Amino acid sequence: MPNDVQLSKFMSLVLRHAPEQAELVLDENGWADFDALCKSLHTKFGASTADVLRIVEENPKKRFALEGNRIRAVQGHSIDVDLGLQPTAPPDVLFHGTKDEFLASILREGLTRQSRQHVHLSKDVETALIVTRRRKGKDVILQVDSAAMASDGAMFFLSDNGVWLTNHVPPRYLRRINERELP
Repeated sequence: MPNDVQLSKFMSLVLRHAPEQAELVLDENGWADFDALCKSLHTKFGASTADVLRIVEENPKKRFALEGNRIRAVQGHSIDVDLGLQPTAPPDVLFHGTKDEFLASILREGLTRQSRQHVHLSKDVETALIVTRRRKGKDVILQVDSAAMASDGAMFFLSDNGVWLTNHVPPRYLRRINERELP
């Protein structure tokens, strides 16, 4: 039986960044043919359609959407796709987990998209901690004054899996959460 983590990572890779590695074609909204993905995963990992469906349904981060015979990643793309998300009023504050080694750059330039289409933000400190603890280094949680950003004209989008997205968070809207404030 294939490893679910391997399958999920490969699915994220081909549905967000490199569809050609699975011989997939994504449409303008990021959708790929589900059967073609299953065929590629079967060839590469020996995965069954049931394995792929399990990954889609049980992935704790809800990274994938399945609609009919189409599948896509719900956010995190480095290739240009239109997810059809509508601007949404954010909560007053959002959070971003990062590592200490990136803090100086972030405080200078703000949170930038890097190679992705959007900056990813969390609705609470706990979720931001989960995200950052998957990476090596000292955890840093930043609080984003999303109410002020929205008031100043920034647009926010809410992905299907609850990740808040925006184009850029300038440094003036960021505050480092002190370690003693963390859960």
